[in-house]
Amino acid sequence: MQPVDRLLDLSNSRVLVTGAGGNIGAAIAARLAEAGASVAAHYRRDDARIESLRRQYGRQIIPVQADLSIDAEIDAMFEALARADFSINALVNNAADQSVAELATMPLQDWQQMMRTNVEAVLYICQRALPLLQAGAVVNISSIESLDPAVGHGHYAASKAALNMLTRALALESGPQNVRVNTVSPGLIHRSGIEDAWPEGVARWRERAPLGRLGEAADVADAVLFLLSDMARWMSGANLVLDGGMNAQGKW
Repeated sequence: MQPVDRLLDLSNSRVLVTGAGGNIGAAIAARLAEAGASVAAHYRRDDARIESLRRQYGRQIIPVQADLSIDAEIDAMFEALARADFSINALVNNAADQSVAELATMPLQDWQQMMRTNVEAVLYICQRALPLLQAGAVVNISSIESLDPAVGHGHYAASKAALNMLTRALALESGPQNVRVNTVSPGLIHRSGIEDAWPEGVARWRERAPLGRLGEAADVADAVLFLLSDMARWMSGANLVLDGGMNAQGKW
């Protein structure tokens, strides 16, 4: 067996993290860099968190910009990484859209945009990345709403349920190349201002969750670190649920 301190050592890893400009993505990028990885930190528009990561981790962070709903921009992102001689051997698909709309009145283009960003873009990124991974690992960030939809979130829940099945299918097809593919499904994650924006939802979560708190971005980041590390070397096609025990609740 490997020594414990080497199991979480990612110093030979070059990881693409999409959506690293957001709350959870930035935490993932930081945790992987702390473990020694070089991280291609993707963002769509706002690079403030990326610049903060660069100040903290220096050349371990490689900023890359792209609108992942556009195939040509995904292609350009991979071409930019190739020019920078950054050949990835791990991938974290974290970027996603989330909006509120009821299915009965939702414009079809809103549904299509959700599926485009949360499912189709992930597939296309994986198609570009998998030939590069060579016994690497992929982690897709899903949601507990892939298991239990909420009113107004039907299109988001459906996209994440599709992502879960895409993960399992990719694990099945990529196993012979020794590439592992897993999913993390977080529950409600704390972010700045959430108590003011959704006080009743936060209160309801804290009351019902067995562990009595919201998740933190660091909780998701640690799960991703585990799945990319050698600790998860025989784990593929799994959905790791991080919800403080909420999924253990009876639905009736």
